Amino acid sequence: MPANGSAHIRIARPSRDLTAADRFWRTGLGLTELFRHTSGAGEHSLLMLGWPDASWHLELTHDPSGALEPAPTPDDLLVVYLGEPVPDGLVARLEHCGGKRVPAHNSYWDEWGTTIQDPDGYRLVLCERNWSNSADR
Repeated sequence: MPANGSAHIRIARPSRDLTAADRFWRTGLGLTELFRHTSGAGEHSLLMLGWPDASWHLELTHDPSGALEPAPTPDDLLVVYLGEPVPDGLVARLEHCGGKRVPAHNSYWDEWGTTIQDPDGYRLVLCERNWSNSADR
């Protein structure tokens, strides 16, 4: 059966430090730990985070050899559509948990939200629009 709108999506990417990533994404943003595997000798560690009712989750992996480094660009974004103004307290919590507020590469995101860089350099956009009206642009 082909994929459809209800297919689950996994966003997977490497992390230099799963503890720092966990603090940013779980403590800062409020995602839930869905699964964790701590590596044994030579194995990859991984951390899956998401909201239990969402049809996506974020998988962060750590390569113990150090051969795989995160390589984000300014336009590698994970956008969360809040449907309301971005709470200052949420931005402050994300910064306290290792994030850094940065200007967006695309000015659209500065107009409609706030961009926070995670400890690995990937960018989270908190968008005040709803998904339905964001597609109007």
